[in-house]
Amino acid sequence: MFRFSVICTFAVLLLFFGVLLGMQFANQGMKNMKGYDDPSLSSAFSVESPNEGEILGQTVTSHDIEKKKQKIEELGAYNFFSSVGKKVSNTVSIGFEKLIGLISGT
Repeated sequence: MFRFSVICTFAVLLLFFGVLLGMQFANQGMKNMKGYDDPSLSSAFSVESPNEGEILGQTVTSHDIEKKKQKIEELGAYNFFSSVGKKVSNTVSIGFEKLIGLISGT
């Protein structure tokens, strides 16, 4: 009986070690497949200094960002949907005010 217990314990430990080893190999394979440990892949974003960085191989400075922000603000000065939304909301507000005025009798 003792010999059987030792053999079963040894078999269970061997199989458990095999499962752990397989999980480790699977983890490494997944990382290699995703490219985490591939030194040939460059990062998509890097910061070189507080005012300069690199995004997808193009150097970007804070001045570029300011220019783009200013351009977006100029383009966003007139937004068709925004103006239509404001007009619709004003019309609905006035309509409800008149409806409430008629209902309340004032």
